[in-house]
Amino acid sequence: MSARVLLVGSGGREHAVAWKLSQSPEVGEIFVAPGNAGTARLARNLDIRPTDIDGLVRAAKDLRVDFYLATMDDPQPLGLVDSLQAEGVLCYGPVADAARIEASKAWAKAFMERHGIPTARGRSFSSFDEAAAWVESLPEQRLWVKASGLAAGKGAVGAANREEAIAILRSMLIDRAFGEAGSTVVVEEELSGFETSAHAFCDGKTAVLWPFATDYKRALDGAQGLNTGGMGAYAPTRGIDERLAGIIHERVIAPVLRGMAAEGHPFVGTLFPGLMVRDGDVRVIEYNARSGDPETQVHMLRLKSDLFAVTKAAAEGRLHEVAVEWADEPAVCVVLVPGGYPGRYETGHPIEGLDRVDPDVFVFHGGTKLVDGNVVTSGGRALTVAARGRTIREARERVYDNVRRIHFKDMHYRTDIALEAVGGE
Repeated sequence: MSARVLLVGSGGREHAVAWKLSQSPEVGEIFVAPGNAGTARLARNLDIRPTDIDGLVRAAKDLRVDFYLATMDDPQPLGLVDSLQAEGVLCYGPVADAARIEASKAWAKAFMERHGIPTARGRSFSSFDEAAAWVESLPEQRLWVKASGLAAGKGAVGAANREEAIAILRSMLIDRAFGEAGSTVVVEEELSGFETSAHAFCDGKTAVLWPFATDYKRALDGAQGLNTGGMGAYAPTRGIDERLAGIIHERVIAPVLRGMAAEGHPFVGTLFPGLMVRDGDVRVIEYNARSGDPETQVHMLRLKSDLFAVTKAAAEGRLHEVAVEWADEPAVCVVLVPGGYPGRYETGHPIEGLDRVDPDVFVFHGGTKLVDGNVVTSGGRALTVAARGRTIREARERVYDNVRRIHFKDMHYRTDIALEAVGGE
C-alpha cells in the first residue's frame, strides 16, 4: 500500500523534500500545506496555514494521511505531531515538548547547561532593566541578542558593543520588534571560528549524521546586510574531517538524545544544530528541530537513499536498521529574492527564464504561486537554484550560469556563495 504523506510549509525546503519523496516507490500521494508553484507540480497543495493545527489534523483525517514528515519550525511547538499521533498518523518529527529545543532559546540554553553541551556563555532575560544591567557588567565585546521564540530565522542580532546591545534589547523587550517571540531574550558572547550546519536523522535513541553544510545568512555579499533565512549553501563543508564529525556526534548530538529521553520526551525527527568550529573544537550556536533552508536543497541533491524509507524507519524507532548513503559530488545552491528582502519588498512579479534552465540543474520554489498558469513571486525567498558538480567550483559555476537565465523585477542574489570553498580545492 502506497503511503500518503503530509508536508507543512511553502519554502524551497518543502519543494526539495517533496521532490525527493516523489522518487520513493513506497510513496503514493504527497500533500503540502500550503505549498507553492513548485510543489503544485508534484504534490497536492492544501490551502491551510502551518499554524492552523486543527485544520491540518482535519485535513490529514479527511485525506487519509498516514505519514507526516516535519520540515519547518512552526507546527511542532504547537503540537501538530502530538495531535497527529493521537489520530494514528505515523510522524517523523518531535512532539511539542521536544520541539522546545528550537522554539525557546532560553529553554535550549538551560537544557545545554543541564547536559554539558558546549555553547557560548550567556543568560536569558524577560526584563529590560535586568538584561541591560548584565550587559553593562560585561567587558566591552561583541554580543548577540536573540529572541527566544521563533522569528523566521531573523531573531538573532549582533551588537558590536554594549551600547548597541542595549539598544537591541530595548527594541525587543520594550518596543517588541519581534512580538511575543522577543518577550524573552538570550544574550550571548560572540563565538569565533567558522560556522557549519549539522543535521541528523533521529529516532529517539539513534542518530545518523548527514554531511555538513555551510549556509549564508546575510543578505549581501561579504556577509554584509541584514540577517535572512538563508541566501545560499554548499555541501559538504570543507574543514570537517572524520575526527571532528565524531566529536560533534559525541558532544552535540548524542547528549540531546540522552537528555530528551531522560526528561521524558525522546527526540524523533531531524536535529539541526548550528555550530561554530575553531581549532578542532566545537560550540553550539543554536538547535533547530527540523531541517534547514537552504541546506536541505543541497542535501536532497546528494542523498542517494530513499528519504521516505529512512524517515519511516526513524519514526518507527528502527533507524539502526537502515543505511544512509550520500553522493560524493558536492552541491551548491543560490537563493533568488526580491530587492529589499528581508525588509520591505514587492511581490506579484512574473518569473521568466525557468524554461531555459539546464535539465540537471534544479529550481526549488519558495515564495511563488501560480496566477493564470504563470509563476509569480509571492514571498521573500522566491527560488533556490541548485546543482551538483565534480567539484564545488564546477557546481558553483553551473548554478550561477543558470541563475543568470532567470529574471523577475528587482531580483537579487548573492554572488559569493561557496566562493571561499573554491580556493581550497
